[in-house]
Amino acid sequence: MVQQLPTLSSNPTLDDVQMYIKDMVRYRGFEDETLQDVFIMLTEEVGELAKSLRKHHSTMRIATDSTVDLVEHEVADVLWMLICVCNKLDIRLEDALRAKEAINNQRTWR
Repeated sequence: MVQQLPTLSSNPTLDDVQMYIKDMVRYRGFEDETLQDVFIMLTEEVGELAKSLRKHHSTMRIATDSTVDLVEHEVADVLWMLICVCNKLDIRLEDALRAKEAINNQRTWR
């Protein structure tokens, strides 16, 4: 039986995005990756984002043959892998964000 390609609605909620990524990971056959593997990938993607920012938004020099992608693509990869970490840990990202913001809103910011 052919598995149907998951789709993401045009106006998704954060929960929708999290479920879409979970479904796509399963569809692509990566659901058996360990938390450690997924975290390593997240770290790699953050590094690629840093390199892309350096290439496109910095005065720092970078090799002319560097193959980093657009910043927007790297940001998407970081979000994807962060959500994969959350999914491995059964963390609902929206709940985590709201809980942390409740703490942050009690802090004094200068």
